[in-house]
Amino acid sequence: MITPAYDGLGLYYGDIHNHCGVSYGHGSPEDAFANARQQLDFASVVAHAHWPDMPVGDPALAALVAYHQEGFRKAERNWPHLQELTQAVHEDGRFVTFLAFEWHSLRYGDHVVYYNSSRGDIIRAATLPEMRERLRGLAAQGTECFAIPHHIGYLTGRRGISWGDFSPEFSPVVEMVSMHGLAESDEGPYAYLHTMGPRDGRSTMQHGLRLGQVFGVIGSSDHHSGHPGSYGHGLLAAWAGDLTRRGIWDAIAARRTYALTGDRIALAVALNGAPMGSVVPAARERRIEVAVVGGAALDAVDILHNNRVVHRWSGPPASRVQPGEAVKVHVEVGWGDRNRNQEWQVELAVEGGRLLSVEPRFRGHPVVSPQGKEESTYAFSAWERLGEAAVRFRTRTWGNVTTMTPSTQGVCLEIAGDPGTRLRGTFNGSAADATLGELLEGGRAGYLGGFRTPAYVLGRAVRAGEYTCQTTFRHEVEGRARDWYYVRVSQRNGQLAWSSPIFVEAG
Repeated sequence: MITPAYDGLGLYYGDIHNHCGVSYGHGSPEDAFANARQQLDFASVVAHAHWPDMPVGDPALAALVAYHQEGFRKAERNWPHLQELTQAVHEDGRFVTFLAFEWHSLRYGDHVVYYNSSRGDIIRAATLPEMRERLRGLAAQGTECFAIPHHIGYLTGRRGISWGDFSPEFSPVVEMVSMHGLAESDEGPYAYLHTMGPRDGRSTMQHGLRLGQVFGVIGSSDHHSGHPGSYGHGLLAAWAGDLTRRGIWDAIAARRTYALTGDRIALAVALNGAPMGSVVPAARERRIEVAVVGGAALDAVDILHNNRVVHRWSGPPASRVQPGEAVKVHVEVGWGDRNRNQEWQVELAVEGGRLLSVEPRFRGHPVVSPQGKEESTYAFSAWERLGEAAVRFRTRTWGNVTTMTPSTQGVCLEIAGDPGTRLRGTFNGSAADATLGELLEGGRAGYLGGFRTPAYVLGRAVRAGEYTCQTTFRHEVEGRARDWYYVRVSQRNGQLAWSSPIFVEAG
């Protein structure tokens, strides 16, 4: 993008921590992988597998214990099939998969164990040191594994991360954002709202960095209804040599990763020519380069040094759209009555311009606990290009769960044209159209029927100048101790991204 640090690397998006009915959760693994292939480059479907220090002696938690124990028995029964399916859907160069299971722990925090393959056993270790010893044994036999902590922000001892026990040996990265919330710090958006409790400042990413730990960051959905990559729940982006198991695995091992909430934000960060995740030699002068291509209008791009913002890019000056300049339009469908399924058939066509790219933004049902009714299928969204200027998609919505929890579906179109270029849409037979000139002024909404019926919107057209950023910052530091930098990207639509830190050794 802007620096030789990323020469020869491609940018790929995935979700390697999500669940379905393989253990406890909803939907089949076939549905889960079908959903993943609609909008991801790589994925794992994870089986909940073991919890050695489960609170079995607490009568108030008896139902919780029984629920998990049945889920673990189910995972054991389904493990052979999950291995077969993980291999069957894997295709280097098109869609990459890894086999994975989840190991819970009150004491050490939850971890997902990954194999760089589609074969392996569930490891029922009693402690994290025992798990690492078992993984060392596998490594000696040539089997590569990760054990990556997730929902790290919970209190240590209540399934949050234990930084005192952390080691990068099998954990090059930590998962710091998912549908559980955001654990960059104990402030900011995406608070922890699950019944497991709030964020604790001593369990956050920033606290781990203050302690001197070296790690990269990722996001994942931790979705429980067979929908890897469910929009807005967390994603992982990896700068890899190619879209293969080897390529993605090496990118994670090297910490060339970053965390996202939803939009496919492209982010490249370099310090003195080294990419994100690097540990670079001591240097008093640091040149930090940042390039961003967002999925919506950018609000701010922050460079943080030792957890403090030292430089902020706050958007380009206002200007008119230039002839041929690309714009992005997010087309959404949904709304209507809550818990009432609405099937959608949508076609979108660009007239007098070019459709450069399509980014699907599909969601699954946002549940992390038992539900009274199972759906007939959890793979209800799909899309396809119709030539060079049109796209068609089908999906399902069910009304927004609350006024603060969206359940809309959609796609983001990148279009090259001029103010006269027209976007036409058909939503279950209802026609809508607008010029890019009109959409540059604001979005256009419509309804399938009368008041409170399901609705759709052609979102505001966002100019390329609004969703792209290139900035360079020079920083001089004495460097008496190892320090670090990372970048946080904020969009006006609320979606965010965080780079893995770059560490500078002490002088």
